[in-house]
Amino acid sequence: MPRIDDYRAAVKLGKEALADRNPKRIADQSGAIFAPDSEGRATLTLDFLNKKITITWPDCDTSFIESGDEVPIQQQVLLLHYLLGAKGSAIKGKWIAYQEVPDGKFYLDAFLRRAKNPMVQTFGMQPELLVKLATEVYGAKPFDQGDLSVVVQALPMVPVALILWQGDDEFPPEGTILFDRSISDILSAEDIAWLAGMIIYPLMGMARDK
Repeated sequence: MPRIDDYRAAVKLGKEALADRNPKRIADQSGAIFAPDSEGRATLTLDFLNKKITITWPDCDTSFIESGDEVPIQQQVLLLHYLLGAKGSAIKGKWIAYQEVPDGKFYLDAFLRRAKNPMVQTFGMQPELLVKLATEVYGAKPFDQGDLSVVVQALPMVPVALILWQGDDEFPPEGTILFDRSISDILSAEDIAWLAGMIIYPLMGMARDK
């Protein structure tokens, strides 16, 4: 489990790697909106899990537009890695499982613990609740796999499919999380596992309150 110092180091490295890059090009390649100011600085606006994030340039600080609050550090790491990794690759429309991502087999246990297993345990017997909450929280769109499924547009170039097969008296519930094949060009296997958990855990918290 990474420590807070590891996250801080990752944020520092990510900011340093981005600082000298052209923010307009970064915006074009990542699906962000570029807005320069009169002093030569710039702001990028990026949709992340249905919330708008601002990234200032060249310091690359990140905050939520609605509240002005700083983005949590783990999410900062993911956003910086996304901006570094997104190089204009189009969404391919071909879905892959996590273990098909480069190094996905190495991080598979972490992915199962952080995302897939908690999703099935929480929503396997009530998949309609997953659809309802994902639609409310993330603006998810219906998908055509499993018994019930949705696609969450996690980042402009990163759709994520949440799929469930409902359990019954004979079979336990099952589920999976799929990614567009282009994600391998943008994020590492570790980042993808963290992203999947960032999607699932807020939904689990809301489900417990139902």
